[in-house]
Amino acid sequence: MKEIRVFSPATVANVNCGFDLLGFALEGIGDEILLRKVPQQGIKIVRIEGAELPLEASKNVAGVAGMALLEHIKADYGFEIEIKKGIPLGSGIGGSAASAAAVVFGINQFLETPFSLQELAYFGMKGEAVASGNEHADNVAPAIFGGFTLIPSYNPFTIVSIPVPANLYVTIIHPHIEIKTKEARQLLPKNITLQDSITQSGNLAGLVAALYTSDYKLLQNSLHDVLVEPHRKALLPLFDTAKEIALTNSALGFGISGSGPSMFSLCNGKASAEKVEKALSTLYKEQHITIDSHISKVSTVGSKIIP
Repeated sequence: MKEIRVFSPATVANVNCGFDLLGFALEGIGDEILLRKVPQQGIKIVRIEGAELPLEASKNVAGVAGMALLEHIKADYGFEIEIKKGIPLGSGIGGSAASAAAVVFGINQFLETPFSLQELAYFGMKGEAVASGNEHADNVAPAIFGGFTLIPSYNPFTIVSIPVPANLYVTIIHPHIEIKTKEARQLLPKNITLQDSITQSGNLAGLVAALYTSDYKLLQNSLHDVLVEPHRKALLPLFDTAKEIALTNSALGFGISGSGPSMFSLCNGKASAEKVEKALSTLYKEQHITIDSHISKVSTVGSKIIP
């Protein structure tokens, strides 16, 4: 085998109450990367389609992730890669994570002793630091694993794959603005109150329990964020109005996808997801704000080899 092509899905991170800890994968949207094994060491990015990004590997999330893996195994070979971006830059649905995930997943296919998915997420996380300024895996983990993933610990690095209720859908609304993850993180407080910590911890525990038991009512009651949303929502056009409309139109919960600007609504069934999309599209159209929208099930498939 000399070359393979890998697809990694877009993802939603944080999921309201799981900042830097929780994420899930989307269907039908993601990045593709072609990897070609070559004698020269390191990563050489030869082509990027769909976005203006650095070709220099040390400044590109995919290049940094791939080099982290190759340096770890002390590889005496390398890879040329071609990146096809299917996720808009700065959209908040895991574009950097998808590229990082695809590269490490692809390199892994060439190894005699492959790494586990958790180990791949660790290398992918190294690339994420280029985009956000810190190593976090709440996008790259679901991009590799699929479904919902929880990171109960970064030291030791641990990922738990969580079951996905069969009828769980998501509506994504993406306003055509760009928010830099580094800048969005700078808005967050360094300290929080004990009561907010208790509330957020309870919500996260409730959400995880709801996913394991397919308890949609508990899921609805748990999809609240008292730590991050209050500080970031001002970056997003009509956030409070959109949230009210989504919940009125049967969304289980509404929140910021990653650092934004995309917003997500989790819904019980496709019909509810379509109802939410229609209502939110009308809102933004009336206000002359351009958006894209996307409806999918929560994907149980993460990174995969494609023809």
